Amino acid sequence: MEYGLGSLRQMEWRRNIEHDSSTLDCITRRFGRHRSRVVVCRRHDFSRRPLCQWRWKKNDPEEPEDHALGRSRGGYSTKSHILCDGKGHPLGFHLTPGQTHESTVLDTVLQNADAELVDGQGEPVAWPVSLAGDKGYRANWIDEYLIDLGINPVIPSKENEDRDDRPVEFDRDKYRQRNVVERLIGWLKENRRIFSRFEKTAKNFGGFLKMAFIHRYLRLATI
Repeated sequence: MEYGLGSLRQMEWRRNIEHDSSTLDCITRRFGRHRSRVVVCRRHDFSRRPLCQWRWKKNDPEEPEDHALGRSRGGYSTKSHILCDGKGHPLGFHLTPGQTHESTVLDTVLQNADAELVDGQGEPVAWPVSLAGDKGYRANWIDEYLIDLGINPVIPSKENEDRDDRPVEFDRDKYRQRNVVERLIGWLKENRRIFSRFEKTAKNFGGFLKMAFIHRYLRLATI
């Protein structure tokens, strides 16, 4: 048939077909003659392909194929990579599936923030002097990447590596200020639509994150 439609099979009121006319009489006595909806079962017990074989697929260039959903130790989840300044003001974020490691998207988070952050006159905001992160961001390529950008990496060394081999010295005092991003994430988790994801697409879920950021900045403007 045309338009990708399969052939129709003969239907019956229920699976077990009887050869007499008592089937319809039994349905009428049980459910009434004026029933608005009747469930129709297949004649055969095995499954059939859908009648319409063509399906329209959404093609949004801003939406990842996995919708930023994946399985991690915590279950089926989404991971939010957030960048903030020294006062805990959000600067940008990036969504990935739950099993994605933090260090793999650091450059993406910084590039997105560099492209979107501008001052009141539309000029790009200067790069930060230092960037703090936990041990999940400890990697040699991250140290080299940040140093090439003129940023001092404030990331603690792992226990199984030699701290003297790193090109930078760990600043413990600056690292203590990293708790501002933890407080920001804790505040975001107070919002139910961010603590629990209800949206299918990552684009819609990211919209709620942006709304939370706007709400936070509006609160700061009214203080």
